Amino acid sequence: MQRQVRTLCWHTKNATLKPMKTGNGNVVVTDYAFPDLSTEEGILAPNGFQVVGGQCKTEAELIALCGRADAVITQFAKVNAAVIGAMSRARVIVRYGIGVDNVDLEAARARGIPVCNVPDYCIDEVADQTLAFILATTRQVVPHTLHLREGKWGLAVPLNQMKVLRDLVVGVVGFGRIGREVVRRLQSFKCTVQVYDPFVGADEVAKCGAQPARSLDEMLAVSDVLTLHCPSTPETRRLMNEAAFAKLKPGAIFVNVGRGDLMDPEALTRALQSGRVSAAALDVFDPEPIPAGHPVLKMPQVLLAPHIASASPTAVKKLRETAAKLALQALRNEPLPNVVNGVKR
Repeated sequence: MQRQVRTLCWHTKNATLKPMKTGNGNVVVTDYAFPDLSTEEGILAPNGFQVVGGQCKTEAELIALCGRADAVITQFAKVNAAVIGAMSRARVIVRYGIGVDNVDLEAARARGIPVCNVPDYCIDEVADQTLAFILATTRQVVPHTLHLREGKWGLAVPLNQMKVLRDLVVGVVGFGRIGREVVRRLQSFKCTVQVYDPFVGADEVAKCGAQPARSLDEMLAVSDVLTLHCPSTPETRRLMNEAAFAKLKPGAIFVNVGRGDLMDPEALTRALQSGRVSAAALDVFDPEPIPAGHPVLKMPQVLLAPHIASASPTAVKKLRETAAKLALQALRNEPLPNVVNGVKR
């Protein structure tokens, strides 16, 4: 089958956008971390839709690429009000992922463009990563690996840093799909699990074997481990700020596999430096990549990963196929699932 995908490289100074050839229409991918767009092409091209891929880094590049798109799929690019305002015929904006904080939902709503996400593609992967982080920090996995590589034997840390989950309180912020899977996994380790989510009833939390916290402050005060699983919204951004870290139980472990902007990175840095937070495990940061020379990069009590908690062959396949199918449904004027900005078409 003749390839229908065209990739536009925005890293060269002389890159220009050529006029798009259309069949039934064009599906623009603003940016992507995959080797190619063959998965998307395999779904869209047989139905007459051309896939046009870019690696947009600026607003101007996004406007040039998306202006005449019939559907837009985006990964990390900032699809803001100006970009959405330039879309003359887009029928849908699809986010590769669960969070949609890089898309201006209000601007899309005002234009009557539905925004869809893929809410169920990496639930087990992120829950597994959370447990890996918690176990690695409580059992001091990395310090002992490094200790042995230096030719040493015995405990690499003071005995009181070797913790057992059975004796700990784990606070889970957010009780959506991922939060619930984290709770299910934690129950096998016999720890006390508290959940804070203002949008979920106490009875529902209790049915899952966890203790509902009446407030975030209440949970912070008793948590030996705190893990974040809430979306990035105006209400949750910088949820863990200077004041919140000051309320956290002294010596607690902090885990974030949600969004980097849920925490104030400088407040976390100070909490780690003072010992208020004994260890942290971060798959996300703000900004990303973590700036060169940032103190957390050299802190031995901090575990870091490059925003890969969602990664597995199965998850990525589902993510890409679902995004392409959502675009196809919109182009066929079919009802859309997973609309997050209230626009029905």
